[in-house]
Parts: sequence; structure tokens; C-alpha cells
Amino acid sequence: MNLPKQILVPTDFSPCADEALDYAVALAEKLGAKVIVMHAYEIPVVGFPDGAYITGADEAARILTATQENLDALIAKHERGAASLKGLLKNGEPSESIVAAARDVSADLIVMGTHGRRGLAHALLGSVAERVVRSSPCPVLTLGAQTVRPDAVLARS
Repeated sequence: MNLPKQILVPTDFSPCADEALDYAVALAEKLGAKVIVMHAYEIPVVGFPDGAYITGADEAARILTATQENLDALIAKHERGAASLKGLLKNGEPSESIVAAARDVSADLIVMGTHGRRGLAHALLGSVAERVVRSSPCPVLTLGAQTVRPDAVLARS
């Protein structure tokens, strides 16, 4: 069995995704792996009965700039030790973009947070993590908000 050398960590900038990134960075330090932190964004299109509102070029550029700045800040916050972190932005539906990114970067592992929605919230919003697990080209490690840190687990090994 080959240990992961390329770990993809999708983020929606939530606390849950932040914890998954912490976990992935600690794991990468232990394994000598690289971490690719990716965010999938969508340019808003709003439909109306008489037509649609499509985001203009200036607005789309502002969204892209703000998203890149947030991703850069997140990477700077988590850079430490031996783990190498790199950012990646993808335009598109999140689960499809994550699976495509995993293929593009030849990821050996995806580490992602899950919000743990249930009931109506799950039915309306769906689960990005669930869709990624079903179609990923590599193993997927999903972490809820209360997951144990890998330092504690790996220290016992």
C-alpha cells in the first residue's frame, strides 16, 4: 500500500473545512505529503420568468479576486513545518469540481469536512461530501467538527 503523497483538501471556508485542513496538514507533515487546498466557486446566475440575470465581467472579477485572497489567507494561516501547501480555484459545482481537481492533480487522498446536516437541510442542500465519496477517483476521508486530531492518533502508533 502506498501512503498518500498528494492530499486534496476542498474548502468552503467554514470552521468544519478549517478543521479538515488542520488534520490534512498534520497528516502531510507526518507522511511528507503535499497539500492542495482548493475552493470551488460559482458565478451567480439568477433566473426570472422573463429572463435571467447573468453576472457581469467586473462583478465576476471581484468574486474571483476576493476568493483568491481568502484562499491565500487560509493557506498562510495553515502553513507550518514540513507540509507544502498550494492553492487551487475551480469554477463550477462543488462536488464535480472537487472530483475533477482530484483527477487533475493526481490526488492520492481527499480530506474534507462535512457539516453533518440532517433532515430538511440535507434534502434541500444535499451533501457535497456524500457526492464526492460516491464519485472520487481516490480515497476520501471525511471529518465532522468533533474529529480527533491526527497528531494524537499518529503519536500512539
